[in-house]
Amino acid sequence: MDRLAAIRSHLDSEWIPEIYEAKIRTQRTRSIKIEIPAKPNEAEIQYTLLGIELKVGKRRFAAPDLATARYMRVFARIGVSEFAIPYDITRISVVADELETAWQKLLLLIGTETTDLSESGRSRFRNAAIRSIRENVVSIGAGAAMPTFDRETRQRRH
Repeated sequence: MDRLAAIRSHLDSEWIPEIYEAKIRTQRTRSIKIEIPAKPNEAEIQYTLLGIELKVGKRRFAAPDLATARYMRVFARIGVSEFAIPYDITRISVVADELETAWQKLLLLIGTETTDLSESGRSRFRNAAIRSIRENVVSIGAGAAMPTFDRETRQRRH
């Protein structure tokens, strides 16, 4: 079994594409597009006078709240420029927590699985793992820019 398959099987339901497909894309979502390179990126959350921003390289992206910025940061780190975000803002914080936990576990497992490699070998493996995650998330897709509201609603009769 190769290293990436071992990491993926260890993470199981905490694999980022698995969380994205099972817990995010199954609910009502809208898509977000941020202009970032398709590579592992350094992303940081900044608090400015104008609000919360996500900084990726030299680009900055406004976020309405901290939970959304945390959610966007995970996808910016793996280099996904278009992704789905839950339409219900109360659910963003929960999935942001799950995605950030999965990201940290991924980095820890990469560290333990690559102790026998050189520094450049570790870097190549980390980049290959992130590329695999990015390709999986992109293949799942971002969905529509706005969700459809085709559910029937009950209205009062006068």
